[in-house]
Amino acid sequence: MRWQDLKRSTNVQDRRGMRGGIPVTGGIGLVVVLVIAALTGVNPLQLLGGGAEPGAESAPAGADPMRDFVSHVLGGTEETWSALFRESGQTYREPSLVLFSGYTSSACGTGQSAMGPFYCPLDQTVYIDLSFYDDLKTRFQAPGDFAQAYVIAHEVGHHVQNLLGTMEQVQQLRSRQGEAEANSMSVRLELQADCYAGLWAHHTERAKPILESGDVEEALGAASAIGDDRLQRQTQGTIVPESFTHGTSEQRVRWFRRGLETGDAKACDTFNTGTL
Repeated sequence: MRWQDLKRSTNVQDRRGMRGGIPVTGGIGLVVVLVIAALTGVNPLQLLGGGAEPGAESAPAGADPMRDFVSHVLGGTEETWSALFRESGQTYREPSLVLFSGYTSSACGTGQSAMGPFYCPLDQTVYIDLSFYDDLKTRFQAPGDFAQAYVIAHEVGHHVQNLLGTMEQVQQLRSRQGEAEANSMSVRLELQADCYAGLWAHHTERAKPILESGDVEEALGAASAIGDDRLQRQTQGTIVPESFTHGTSEQRVRWFRRGLETGDAKACDTFNTGTL
């Protein structure tokens, strides 16, 4: 994957090595930070967010290869989704992305590495502990840079759903349903995000060819590796379809491929299709 050809995003915050990302909502923690800032002349936002300003990309290119990779992939999603939103007469609001180690604060609560990468609609931010990529390679047997890019593109797909109002609609429906039905709605939401990840790859490749031999197979391998059925079989030895929240390996592969092959957002409508 020629990810270096993608735009480098300025919306990455790096909290790695910080103690839980330094929760900043009031209390003595904030007081201490303000005192330190006053004594040293350092911008308090640097102490609170791990960067110069929230969303600022301050690390020089090449200093941290993985941060560079994430920044360029996020930048690629910004270019593609901005163009797609513009074509439909809308404006794309770029999400932030936070790199963290272990755990960090978010508007949706404390994020932990064990949760895997996640998107918080309340602060429109993607959170990822890069150790997940080690798990993707070793535990899930899904190596490759395009597999890693798929993970980011999937979470950005949730951001697109948030901007379009899909997440809110699903949440309202889930609140009125039983557990099995609510889980089914979550599956449809996740599969649409997979389709949007494929959609991103389709349009990015058309605008600026970045894919190399084997890249698509890497993404498909990652999608397959984190299907509910496969994960349940690995962790508990049995499969409980009613408890699925993300979709089977076959479904995740199929919906990612649909977005990749069609490049059509309408083809990603998982909510008005009978068979997933």
